[in-house]
Amino acid sequence: MTHLTYAVGDIHGDLEQLHSIMARIDADFQKSGADSHHIVFIGDLVDRRPDSKGTIDYLMDGLAAGKPWTVLKGNHDRLMEWFFDDPHRHDPHLKPDYSWLHHRIGGVETLASYGVTVPENYRECLGDILAMAVKNVPAAHVDFIRNLSLSYETDDIFFCHAGVNLDRPLNDQTETDLVWIRDGWLDNPKMAAKLILHGHTIVDEVTHYGNRVNIDTGAAWGDTLSAVVTIGRDVFQLTEQGRVEITQPA
Repeated sequence: MTHLTYAVGDIHGDLEQLHSIMARIDADFQKSGADSHHIVFIGDLVDRRPDSKGTIDYLMDGLAAGKPWTVLKGNHDRLMEWFFDDPHRHDPHLKPDYSWLHHRIGGVETLASYGVTVPENYRECLGDILAMAVKNVPAAHVDFIRNLSLSYETDDIFFCHAGVNLDRPLNDQTETDLVWIRDGWLDNPKMAAKLILHGHTIVDEVTHYGNRVNIDTGAAWGDTLSAVVTIGRDVFQLTEQGRVEITQPA
């Protein structure tokens, strides 16, 4: 019995590209002749692009219909979650003057997709913005974000949003590392128990580093949303021309 595991990179509210990439996955699966498949969405569902609401609706509807999907939590998803818990809460991984509503982060675009306009002086009226957000954003959407998975595993690959702390076992990772880690990870050649497949840090193209594969190709800023299919430890990018194997450096 042949089973395929697909992974979709950081969506960031780009529903149009998500529809296209899902069609590409479906075409690959139908062509493969495999018996079954699973799709892992690598996190950062929201922020920066225009349709975070539509993206969450799409993913929730698919899961409710029984699609074989796992949706992971990214740092942007957690920023949204934390805003609804306490709009004054600051994530220490952000610069001191940054928040979910900072123009570089993307919460403004996410709330706009729900019909909430954030004023330029947002720091002075966070309580009012939260009240508008609670009124316009379905509670089910907030609960969905709050309850997202942090990782997914096959026999050979560990899927997460940002990466892992290579000094800890894969079954003992912290949420903060799984959604945020860069230091001590991106430049660390140490092998984990499994190949790590992640997003979070934008690269020009899907890249295999030996111990990890990064599939975030910059949909957050209007660049390409990427998807891969994995077979054992082998990783293939899905392109318009078909599969392209992503090989580790020599």
